[in-house]
Amino acid sequence: MSSAQPADAERQAPDPHEEGPHEDPHVAAPHQGPLHPIPDVAGYLLGRWSIERTVHDLRTGTEGRFHGTADFRPDPAGGALLHVEEGELTWDGTAYPASRTLRLRPRPDGGAEIDFADGRPFHDLDLTTGRWTPVHPCAEDRYEGTFTVRSPDEWHLEWRVTGPAKRQLLRTVYRRRTD
Repeated sequence: MSSAQPADAERQAPDPHEEGPHEDPHVAAPHQGPLHPIPDVAGYLLGRWSIERTVHDLRTGTEGRFHGTADFRPDPAGGALLHVEEGELTWDGTAYPASRTLRLRPRPDGGAEIDFADGRPFHDLDLTTGRWTPVHPCAEDRYEGTFTVRSPDEWHLEWRVTGPAKRQLLRTVYRRRTD
């Protein structure tokens, strides 16, 4: 759980009709539609997902794209899932290999704690309503996330990053793979 706010503040559901504080009219909003409640985050995420992500630098107007996969698989150390993303980020016409690993620690209530690969806390995750909005402070920057589950096989993640070092909008669609 993030240390920026008390747990109760993080658990409050946002108003779905409220516009974000840093909307950019040139950046398309994620797919709208009904939410799909998830009682068990780890059970839902387990498996392989395709990833399509756009990364918008709102200061410079530049945009990048990430295409790849996310594997949610049991952590060999036990008691968690590893979230391993691998793919290619194209930025300013140049493609780069990109990857990251997070650790998802399930809770008895069906939610989870998300940590960075090195064990530092990132945020908590509760999809019992089909939507979740965590906050993560990173130095002087602030990451505000919105998770929305659209179906048993698709979920969206948006991160808004504000602060002295960054002003970015990252929008990701995850689709379950059957291969």
